[in-house]
Amino acid sequence: MCISLNVTTYSKENEAWPPCREKGKQPSCSISIFSKAKVAETIRTCLSVLVMADDSITLQQFIEPQFIKITEGFPGAEGPVFDKCGNFYMVAPEVKTNGNFAGQVVRIDLDTCKSTVICEPNIDGFGGIPAGCQCDKNNVIWIADMRLGILTVSPSGQFNQLCKEDIDGNTMQGCNDCCFDYDGNLWVTAPAGKIAPHPYTRSSKEAFGSVYCVTNQQKVIKVDTGYLISNGIAVHHSSDGKPKKLIVAETRTQSLWVYDILGPGAVGKKTLWGKLPKCPSVDGVPTGPDGMDFDEAGNLIVAHIRSGYLEVFGPEGHRPHTRIKCPFIKPSNVHFQPGTSTVYVTEHEFDGLWKFQWLRKGQPQYCEL
Repeated sequence: MCISLNVTTYSKENEAWPPCREKGKQPSCSISIFSKAKVAETIRTCLSVLVMADDSITLQQFIEPQFIKITEGFPGAEGPVFDKCGNFYMVAPEVKTNGNFAGQVVRIDLDTCKSTVICEPNIDGFGGIPAGCQCDKNNVIWIADMRLGILTVSPSGQFNQLCKEDIDGNTMQGCNDCCFDYDGNLWVTAPAGKIAPHPYTRSSKEAFGSVYCVTNQQKVIKVDTGYLISNGIAVHHSSDGKPKKLIVAETRTQSLWVYDILGPGAVGKKTLWGKLPKCPSVDGVPTGPDGMDFDEAGNLIVAHIRSGYLEVFGPEGHRPHTRIKCPFIKPSNVHFQPGTSTVYVTEHEFDGLWKFQWLRKGQPQYCEL
């Protein structure tokens, strides 16, 4: 009997990470097993890797679940979310009309895969770049928009810009992603410069990316700044449902940062919570964390844009304990279907929407409570 398997070895010296998936490329090393006694041992080796860093050892597992494609062709596909009625929404931020931004909010019928554009946000003649979505208890969809800041959208498609300035009178920055805590406070990342009519800029090279909180009293507070693309955002709650930790993705540094939540719009010191594997870029733009969502056990699933993987971190962060291989290179966001273990994933290779089954159900969303 001979079984051939692809494997790769890693050393503590260079703290190398497993190779990231690239189009048409497989791991470069392989071994053949000629002994039955070695089969189980070697397969275990191939399914997981001992990742060594900072004198700690993490057992890292690789899995490749079945992904089902639902639809494609939505430029910049992002912002997957369910409303209270079970309707599914996403956004197409990169749509343009006559060279101008004209991003769309789209409802997808998951049974027929048919889509309906419910609105193309436009404020004072400036089209939007909707990027992240959340649903509140009134069945209103809140949108983080890179050009227009924070919007609300009704199921019928009526939209409204929440504000042009924060509580201190400073012009709002363009927003990317958002997450409600269980007290009804909306935490928002803002990697863009000042909203329209100001010129469109992003914090890719200059660290002006920020984090906001829209409190349950509708106060808009800038919580922190200094990010090289503040991106995905998630809230971890204590066992009694109190908001406990705020996790913020910084894409350009492959970092996940954490704050203790002290109250609405109030946080403690920013500290490093996790680091993503270093991966080669597929298009010259660095890889990094994008959208993310918690499961019910406190595992955080993070879209690793341009790597071909979703990274799964345990409740304490540090390094991912599981890497989920995707059938596309550019996962952009993830969202659990309420009450299930089904994860919906948006991506930028086909500008599509996919789903797969995770091991656990998702953490309940604010609108479900």
